[in-house]
Amino acid sequence: MQQRSLGGIQVGSIGLGGMPMSIEGRPDEDRSIRTIHAALDAGVTLIDTADAYHRDADEVGHNESLIAKALASYGSDTSGILVATKGGHLRPGDGSWTLNGHPDYLKEAARASLSRLGGDAIDLYQFHRPDTEVPYEDSIGALKDLLDEGVIRMAGISNATTDQIRKANQILDGKLVSVQNQFSPAFRSSQDELRYCGENGIAFLPWSPLGGIQKAGGLGESFAPFQEAADKHGVSPQQICLAWELALAPTVIPIPGASRPESITDSAKASELQLSSEEIDALSATA
Repeated sequence: MQQRSLGGIQVGSIGLGGMPMSIEGRPDEDRSIRTIHAALDAGVTLIDTADAYHRDADEVGHNESLIAKALASYGSDTSGILVATKGGHLRPGDGSWTLNGHPDYLKEAARASLSRLGGDAIDLYQFHRPDTEVPYEDSIGALKDLLDEGVIRMAGISNATTDQIRKANQILDGKLVSVQNQFSPAFRSSQDELRYCGENGIAFLPWSPLGGIQKAGGLGESFAPFQEAADKHGVSPQQICLAWELALAPTVIPIPGASRPESITDSAKASELQLSSEEIDALSATA
């Protein structure tokens, strides 16, 4: 698999989003572990999770624990696998989402995540979503403290505007390594943030890069040019979508969610798919 830089570390250009393996409609644990193992077999070296990726109120960190179990049972060296997690977004257990960007909470959540994931420090810790009740500077300040204390190796942010990216990088003394925003053929409002990250050497991690759990399978039906390109190349429209996103900037690393080994195996192949400039322009023009 082709490589891209994340904070100076080379990772596979396609990552794995863990959320579908832990929320509503999730598969059984055996299939989830086989999915993670299939990702590693395909050359994936970045796995993204969050403490809020769980279904029930009493299982905070379900996906983090699942990933730790899968890595421990892989049977081969996993020292090159980078696990990124997030804090500041919570699920009470009723399907809703709440926010807590208070510095004390983020520090507590990060230490709890580290306990579940294991190791000496979290590879990449990301502030999940801005909390309007807490000054953004205070939340990012918690990430800086976690860096200084060695609890985390790298810091990132999620669901951020361009101004918030600038502000976070300033607070972190230029050490912001990633931005994780929603981006897909159906959701392009983060185009400016993607472009800014590309111009400033910050990894941009599109979440739901195929349109989300419910829509990924019908991507080719919803966006005909992606299906046409897939037919031309003899691949899935999902591969075309990920290859298109990779072509938008050298810092883009899509993290498609998966709950089946076949899905992530197919997605990983997008790393080697080359699209022409004409194809990229046509896909970018698709509304």
